[in-house]
Parts: sequence; C-alpha cells; structure tokens
Amino acid sequence: MSEESKSLHFIEHIIEEDLKNGMPKTHLRFRFPPEPNGYLHIGHTKAIGISFGLGEKYNAPVNLRFDDTNPAKEEQEYVDAIKRDIKWLGYQWENELYSSDYFQQLYDWAVKLIKDNKAYVDSQSSEAMAQQKGTPTQVGTNSPFRDRSVEENLDLFQRMKNGEFPAGTHVLRAKIDMEDPNMLMRDPIMYRVMHAHHHRTGNDWCIYPMYDWTHGESDYIEQVSHSLCSLEFKPHRKLYDWFKEQVYPYSSNEYPLLPKQREFARLNLSYTIMSKRKLLKLVEEGIVSGWNDPRMPTISGLRRRGYTPNSIRQFIEKVGVAKRENVIDVSLLEFCIREDLNKKAPRVMAVLDPIKVVITNYPEDKEEWFEAENNPEDSSAGSRQVPFSNELYIEKDDFKEEAGYKFFRLKLGGEVRLKNAYIIQANEVVKDVDGKVTEIHCTYSEDTNKKVKGTLHWVSIKHAVQVEVREYDRLFSNEAPDSHPEKDFMAFINPNSLKIINAFVEPSLTEAKVGEQFQFQRLGYFNVDDDSTPEHLVFNKTVGLRDSWAKQKPKDNTNQNQPKPQQQSQRKAISVIQQLGKKYTNLPEEKQIKVKAEIQELAKEVSYEELEPLFATAVKKAGTRIAAMLVLGVLLRNGLEKNEAVTSFIDKALEDKNELLVAEAKKL
Repeated sequence: MSEESKSLHFIEHIIEEDLKNGMPKTHLRFRFPPEPNGYLHIGHTKAIGISFGLGEKYNAPVNLRFDDTNPAKEEQEYVDAIKRDIKWLGYQWENELYSSDYFQQLYDWAVKLIKDNKAYVDSQSSEAMAQQKGTPTQVGTNSPFRDRSVEENLDLFQRMKNGEFPAGTHVLRAKIDMEDPNMLMRDPIMYRVMHAHHHRTGNDWCIYPMYDWTHGESDYIEQVSHSLCSLEFKPHRKLYDWFKEQVYPYSSNEYPLLPKQREFARLNLSYTIMSKRKLLKLVEEGIVSGWNDPRMPTISGLRRRGYTPNSIRQFIEKVGVAKRENVIDVSLLEFCIREDLNKKAPRVMAVLDPIKVVITNYPEDKEEWFEAENNPEDSSAGSRQVPFSNELYIEKDDFKEEAGYKFFRLKLGGEVRLKNAYIIQANEVVKDVDGKVTEIHCTYSEDTNKKVKGTLHWVSIKHAVQVEVREYDRLFSNEAPDSHPEKDFMAFINPNSLKIINAFVEPSLTEAKVGEQFQFQRLGYFNVDDDSTPEHLVFNKTVGLRDSWAKQKPKDNTNQNQPKPQQQSQRKAISVIQQLGKKYTNLPEEKQIKVKAEIQELAKEVSYEELEPLFATAVKKAGTRIAAMLVLGVLLRNGLEKNEAVTSFIDKALEDKNELLVAEAKKL
C-alpha cells in the first residue's frame, strides 16, 4: 500500500473505490444538511470539516441544505447564524438550498406511492401506533387502517393537505413490513398534520414531511453522490435506501444518480454537551447569556471567546475520521488554540490581581518609555513603547514576604527583573489594619546585566487603563455531564465558570478593537469582547498558557488506577517527569497532550537546581529533553530569569532534528 493511500481515511477510501469502479469525478457532490432549530456547535464542525474538506480535496461542489421540515422549532435567526458560522470557518458552499424547496415534489412522490399501494393514511392515535410497533425482540402488528383502498387513502391525503383535519388525527405511513427486525422499517410515518407557520413557505402547507422521508429524497433531488452522516443514523440507512429505491422509477431520467449513505463517528468532547435541546435549556434558564455566551460550545460562543477558524480546523484534523465512537479530551481543543495564538497574538502586559509597588529611589516626577517586543514568534510584528514610573502594579501572587528557594518571584530582600525594564529589590512592606500587605517598597538598579532568576510583568499605575476581564472556566465540572441517568446534567454546572475582574492593562491597549487577540504575558490569551466600547474595554480569557485542569483529573480515576498516582507521589517530581519523558515521542498526539499537561503540573514542584542537570541529556533521548523543555517553560513563566545555561539549552534544541523538541524550544 502506498504512503498516499495509507493516509486516506475510510470515507476517502470509499470514494476512491467508487472512482476506480467507474464513477466519473464530475458526479461527486456532497452536502452539509443542518436543521435550523439551533446554533451550530463544536460537534457540527466535524461534519462540516468532512463534507467541505472532501469538496476541497476532489474539487467537488458542496451544498448547504437546511432540512427545514419542522416549522414549530425553526427560525430564520438560526438559518442566518448557521451561514455566518460556516463562512467564518472558511468554507464556501456551492448552493444554498432548503428541503422546503422540495415540498411539492415530495408530495407528488407520496401520491405515487399511495397509488402503488406503498403508503396509506393511518387514523390511530400516536399511542396506539407506538403499541403496535412492537419491540426490538417482538414483531409489530398491522394497523387496522393498513388495508384502506387506494381511493380512500388518496382522498384523505388530499384533505390532510387542504387543512380539513386537526393535528394528530391522521398521518401518512409507508407500507413496508411490521415484522422487520429494524424497527424503523415498521411502516414509518411520512407526513403529519401540523398547522404551523413555516419560516419560508408561510401558511402554504399544513402537512409536513418527516425527516427520514425528506432527508434522503432531498439528497436524491440534489444528486448528492455520498450522503455522510454520524453513526446514530446507521440504523436509518435501510430506510434511506428503501425510500430512494421506491421513487427512483418515477424520476430516473431526471435524477439518474442514487446517493450512497455512509456514517462516521460523531465528535464527543469531554466537559461538554452537544444536545441542542439541552443547550437551549441553558439559554432559556439564564445559565448563560445566550447562544453566543463564551462558555457555550457553539461556534458563535467559541468565536466570541477568542477561538480562531484555524484552531478549530486544526482540531478537527487532529481528531480525524473514525468509525467508532470515542470521547475527545477538551484539552486537545485548548491545545490547538494555544498553538495558533502563540504564533500570532501580540504580547502585552496586564495585571489582574494588583498590588502596589513603590520604587523609592526613582523620582516621582520622572517617567520613561521602554521598547517592548510585540511577538517573539513573529519578527514582523515589530515593537511598542511601554511607560514606566515610580509606582507600579504587579500580581499579588508574584510577592511573598518570605519564600523558599523554589520561589523565583519577588520576596523581601530578593531581586527580580521587571519585563523590558529595570531590576528591583523588595525592601519593606506596608500593611493594613488586618495585617495584609498593601504596598511593597522597592529600590531599582540600572544595572540590567545582573543575573537574577525571576522576571515579572507589571503596569505603570499612572498610565494604566482599567478594564473588565471576564475569566471563563469550563461550564461543567464533570467530564461527561449528560451521561448520568440518576442526575440531571444541570447538577454539574460549574458555579465558578465566570469570574468578572477589574484589571489594569498597559496603555497600548486603549485602541484595541472588538475581536482582537492578545497574550497577557504570563497569564494567558485574551480577546476583546463584543460588549467592549472605547470607554469601557472588556476582555475575555480565551485559554490559559497551560491546562489548569490537569491536576484535577486524577480525582476521577477508578480504584484500580489509584495506586499509580500514589506511587508517583512518593517519588520526586523530577524523577516522574523523566519517566514520562522517556516514552513521550512514541505516544499518539492526543496522549502526548495529556502527558504534556501532567509534566507541566509536576513542574510546579521542581526547582531550577533539579532541572539544570537534564540540560546535558544525550541527543538520542529526545523525549527526556522535551520534558525538560516543558518544565523550563513553566519555570520561566513563573519568573525564572534566563541564564547562560538556559539560553544554551534552548539554542541547541532549536538546531535539533526532532520537530517536537524544536517546537517547544521556539516557544521559549
């Protein structure tokens, strides 16, 4: 097998086989068929990516078709949102179509099926029909109306269309087999009476086709070659084929191609729900502010939070196309946005939880402007000017009166470097009546060549801009919130999923526009929210610089897995990290992301003195060197100052042949 064929996923193999067996490439046509009854969510992006991705690969048209057969739940708002989301993801459809465009054709075919004694009007209640349907292990029984004459069925169906009957009195059913092992084949409903206003056809119709009847015949009308859907529709394939085979003789000249349905595993994401009904409940009960709340898994919510089209497309590519259901860890999605923003987000300084620093030997009336690099990952990003004065804000967590040797940030008697500025030493503190530190009095040194271990971000108080920061966390505290039969998914709502912070940022952000993205140095990635105005800037936290949930995951381990963390806890963190690093390069990508998060969490317990010996690791031990690089990244973010050994380690890694090691080194 060639390398090219090995890289094909199973749907591409099916298409290649069809082309090999004589299907002209010009007959390839795909579609994405959303129901306009809610906003698209992250789960839909897989179906979007597969269909539009195949269109791009084979230069084939892809239709956007709205399966709008239920006017009670469909709205133009959802149509507009779906179109906006697909365009934002970077895809373009060939034709914008609607199942409602085919209502007349579907009706005409239904009349033909009645005439051929393949459909009949049933006048029973829904409860009676459900009882007669049987069970997976028990055959169904025929309706007492199954043998109505063709003439009576035609008359009733016409009168249903004319609006002579209230909802629930009659339905049109396909006449297939009430003893079929597949319960979907037991005389499925094709039409029901519904007196509802349709968002496109208005009040023209008072009977509406069911999804299974409409969906496949819409594919057929559009001459879709490969009808791709998620695995839950696999049992529907037999009915899909039955319907198309019945109508084919009626229109084979006009529509010569019969579509082929194939199923792929849907996208399931941890800490996330994908049900539109449940997402609607979150909106209606005010748990979130709307469909585009940045905590929602909707595409519009992800967009507002700061996710990029490229990060989502990369995520879908990494997830791949499979035949078996699985749950993808949400950390993979977060990894993709970090990777994307790391390359292009400008670096700025912001302080979210401020404490005042007074530099006592710096003149009160003096101010300086220092040059700061916008993005070390992008040489074309240029630089900006950052103001400095004698009073600054730093993060409260960046100061301790007394601290151990692993604390690289500011402490009494200790020195740190201020990013892009001077080195300062903490000399004394001012406390309030409760004994809390309110000010740190420091002195500065102009000798910036001195070696110090910590570097802090800061903002000048008199130049700082006060902004609102919305710090988002996962909406659910449980990995599978809707998989507990004994509990409602709402029981797992994370009460701390939104924290509103009054923060201070450098003045370069005064002109920040809605949607612009930044890295708040040492804190994470943030973007300007839709609610932002020039007078009141609002930033959303897109994602932290590392997975803050990694430490919590072992709590969900089963008893049989618990001994392993206990054994690891008895060993020094650096030893566990070395062990994890040994096999790192041989792990699949999703597993690498989990191990990476574990290493970064363990790194908090590692001192620089413990890490430095790993800089001399042999070249062939790439996994250990990657682990060392990950630990180094955590120490640097926590304030470790780069020294000659650190710089040398990074420089050597940048010249290495291992792409994973080079990628981590570039970040530092």
